[in-house]
Amino acid sequence: MLTLGVLLGDGIGPEIVDSATRVAERALASVSVEVQWRELPFGLEAIGEFGTPLPEPTLADLDGLPGWILGPHDNAGYPQQFRGMLSPGGAIRKRFNLFANIRPARALSASVSAACPDLDVVIVRENTEGFYADRNMYDGAGEFMPTPDVALAVAVFTRSACERIAHQAFQLATTRRRSVTIAHKANVLAKTTGLFRDVCLTVSEGYPDVEVHGEHIDALAARLVSHPRDFDVIVAENMFGDILSDLAGQLSGSLGMAPSINASHTHAMAQAAHGSAPDIAGRDIANPVAMILSTAMLLRWLAARERGVPALGAAADRIEDATRWTLDAGVGTADIGGTASTSAFTEQVLSALR
Repeated sequence: MLTLGVLLGDGIGPEIVDSATRVAERALASVSVEVQWRELPFGLEAIGEFGTPLPEPTLADLDGLPGWILGPHDNAGYPQQFRGMLSPGGAIRKRFNLFANIRPARALSASVSAACPDLDVVIVRENTEGFYADRNMYDGAGEFMPTPDVALAVAVFTRSACERIAHQAFQLATTRRRSVTIAHKANVLAKTTGLFRDVCLTVSEGYPDVEVHGEHIDALAARLVSHPRDFDVIVAENMFGDILSDLAGQLSGSLGMAPSINASHTHAMAQAAHGSAPDIAGRDIANPVAMILSTAMLLRWLAARERGVPALGAAADRIEDATRWTLDAGVGTADIGGTASTSAFTEQVLSALR
């Protein structure tokens, strides 16, 4: 029995998480794996019941689970006292030290218009430090206003964090086209992103079969558009990786199809790269592809762990194949030029899994 946590989130979260769990359950059944979903209080609904979007009982349950699905959430729409705080998703990443954010981007189907149909890249984003102030402090946001007219933020880069994300990138590259590009801005931020670049280069010496290149982040972003086939795996600090992965997701068709996982060595969380889209919540028009494929990534991560179950990898393959088959059949939601509802798209994927 496989037990996974489910945090529905806000906005379109409950709709697309429902799609992802239904698809995953059928794929797992096809490889004789039974799954139990443990739905946990989270987000706006949890505020009403527990007075917080991330209750302690939820965190305690997550402690005992190897992985979970996190729906997109809308902390900007929470009551005033919860705004400006570390988002509940960010608090989970911090508590469980989910240091690696893995975000693939590729055109899934010829039926989906993509600005860069040849793009097939994975962005490996360091998730705990860098320029995002809310993640690089033990306590507090890492942002300061000494006067009402001056705002400062602290960026943090440590050798140990750079090393572990570099290993993730190079290990991943050995399973792909054996090329890693290091995103940095060492010509200007020589000490911080320079350390990131230099540590990644040192780690690369342990992977002699993998090509390594360094790129200034601005030039890299431009070349990702003009020469997408030049890139295989990109390793980046937090903010650079966030921006690049959104760009890559849109270039490959739609941000609504951009999956990701956040992982440590012991836990992983499936989380679509996009937000909660409260303007379309409850209308059955959201694109569930990113959430479905994020869940497939979670299953593949679990399969690769020590004592992992290989059948989970087979289930992930089936989810991806069924999603691609559905798109190839011309079935898509409005954001990719289709007419299908969320539920109708999900039913087509479920049908393909049969």
